[in-house]
Amino acid sequence: MLDMDANLLQKPKMREHPQRQKSSEADLSLMEFLERYPDDAACLDRLWRETYAPDGHHALCPKCDRERKFHRTKTRAAYTCDTCGLHIHPMKGTIFEGSPVSLKLWFYVMYVMASTRCGVSAKQIEREIGVTYKTAHRMMKKIRTELMTDEDARPLSGDVEVDETTWGGKPRKPHGETHLTVDPEQRRAAGIAHRESKPTILGMVERGGKLRFRVIPSRHGAALSRAVTANVDPTSVLLTDDWGSYKPLRRHYIDHRVINHSAGRYVDGDTHTNTIEGAFGNLKTGMRGAYKKVSPRYLQSYVDEYAWRHNAQRDRAELGPLFEQLLLRAVSA
Repeated sequence: MLDMDANLLQKPKMREHPQRQKSSEADLSLMEFLERYPDDAACLDRLWRETYAPDGHHALCPKCDRERKFHRTKTRAAYTCDTCGLHIHPMKGTIFEGSPVSLKLWFYVMYVMASTRCGVSAKQIEREIGVTYKTAHRMMKKIRTELMTDEDARPLSGDVEVDETTWGGKPRKPHGETHLTVDPEQRRAAGIAHRESKPTILGMVERGGKLRFRVIPSRHGAALSRAVTANVDPTSVLLTDDWGSYKPLRRHYIDHRVINHSAGRYVDGDTHTNTIEGAFGNLKTGMRGAYKKVSPRYLQSYVDEYAWRHNAQRDRAELGPLFEQLLLRAVSA
């Protein structure tokens, strides 16, 4: 009886202050995020502590050339030196600088993009935070291109699986056309031409490690070889299917193992490309569900987002929740 009374007393507290359960896969729940960053002042304080003053009060003053105490400026998004009056702006040099959008909304969009598994569209962000579609698209584009890019990352190494795929839908059939009204050879040629016209995504993944996507001009010849050699260390073991454009790569790597998909073989011991094919499956499922269509002009930034989430998940033990990793990139960019 006493236990039941104790449970009844605890329930209102749980409703008012919901706690993330141990069984949850989330490393930062929405309720926790809203508690930490309830307004612009809390968000600015976080930037200030990360960039200048870990204790929130004392920082190196460039004008005094020594550590001084600072206080929050009431009339602007800045902190002021108590001694000389110098203003320091924590948003300077970040993607938030000069933006008319609330800093709290920037943080929220970063949180959503870091937390989602399959992506979120600009239209959804528009509906959730009350900005225009153009503003939501611009915010997400900045986050993708400046915080989620891996252009400066080290080359992949170890056992590296490589594969390529195309992005885009099937060609539309003219009205009234069926498989009975079109010559099979003509239909096959049209299908090949359409496939070759679609953007090509090259995928590379370390076994048990980092993932990388690159949008390349073609799945044939030098374009594919250049992209692989630019992103995979020559001391690596390359694992590919039997597509002919991978053959010239043999002389660039210490070993090149091939699985013959043309013969219906997909696994031969530890020689397979299942890891990268699984990554392509997650990428396409997420993008089709969230975006339906992506312009080739922006495709690289979209695939970078998916690769970043995959890699950040593997760094959680060392670097913390995905939102925290994204925020650290924002202040150090």
